[in-house]
Amino acid sequence: MPRGSMCDAVANNAVFGETATHDRSTGNIAATAEQTGRRRMSRVVTPDIRDDDAPDASLRPQLLADFVGQPQACANLKVFIDAARSRGEALDHVLFVGPPGLGKTTLAQIVARELGVNFRATSGPVIAKAGDLAALLTNLEERDVLFIDEIHRLSPAVEEILYPALEDFQLDLIIGEGPAARSVKIELAPFTLVGATTRLGLLTTPLRDRFGIPVRLNFYSVAELEHIVRRGARILGMTLTEDGATEVARRSRGTPRIATRLLRRVRDFASADAVEAVDAKVADRALQRLEVDSLGFDALDRRYMELIAMSFGGGPVGIETIAAALSEPRDAIEEIVEPFLIQQGFVQRTPRGRLLAANAFRHLGLEAPASPAAQFGLFQEGDADD
Repeated sequence: MPRGSMCDAVANNAVFGETATHDRSTGNIAATAEQTGRRRMSRVVTPDIRDDDAPDASLRPQLLADFVGQPQACANLKVFIDAARSRGEALDHVLFVGPPGLGKTTLAQIVARELGVNFRATSGPVIAKAGDLAALLTNLEERDVLFIDEIHRLSPAVEEILYPALEDFQLDLIIGEGPAARSVKIELAPFTLVGATTRLGLLTTPLRDRFGIPVRLNFYSVAELEHIVRRGARILGMTLTEDGATEVARRSRGTPRIATRLLRRVRDFASADAVEAVDAKVADRALQRLEVDSLGFDALDRRYMELIAMSFGGGPVGIETIAAALSEPRDAIEEIVEPFLIQQGFVQRTPRGRLLAANAFRHLGLEAPASPAAQFGLFQEGDADD
């Protein structure tokens, strides 16, 4: 079945569970999914950088040439984008994997701009049923980029509909109920799905294998974050010294999102104190007031480490116990708190639970157990069962 009004009608019926009505006198389908699809799409970014993409409205880079960090990922993306654009084809589907704040959404927008196509964005939890997905896909134009954040949170029913759409650019839907039900196949315009996830292990294997371009993003170096901070300061009209940029960068947990957030808050404190040039001392004073210490650990990080050190003797302790004691969701701890602590060697995951390293005790000003190294050696690295 060709795309068009019938596609919209089928998608709309799938959303609302109704039967399509056909006006025989006019030959038009009464129900369409155009408005429904638009409601499901949170924003559209056109290929061109528009006037309303004002520099002070966002610190996001607009093009691959402006993107700092992830050199291997960016180099490969440029090759794939140039090849797809030269052939006039839709880019193969892309999956960005990595901790929050490393640039997954920004890179998805850049991919659309570099391809010169429209960018439509939504998130996994928003797509509640198959009809929601149908409404999105039938409103895509040829070679458009559809970005699904938190794609690991798609329901199994939605994933099943997505498989043929990714492979064959087709939708297979059941319309109606009971004896009147019928199968409808809808042809889709070739498109690019860009997924983003912080939890690759939660993606089903069939869905994960349908992404031809998997891209893993890593934490940024201090030098890369310095570049990002200096660029942000220029956009914000700040006077930031070299040591001031270094101070903000090294306390940003290897994450650009945190770096730009801290930069904005440092600017606020500097403005309140009538300071014109932000140097290391000004930045340090502001960051101390934000409870961000010299290594970039915040109040929640310290509560996490203090809990394991003081209440559980350094561990091992299960993640569910930690979550209950901190009154924080397990997902927040695993996705936000632990990645940086583990990368810095302050915490280790083991089959028995989380263990605190000796340098974590020293950072907290506490005495470490008699032999923390031996304690670490008792267990193999891995995720705790609880």
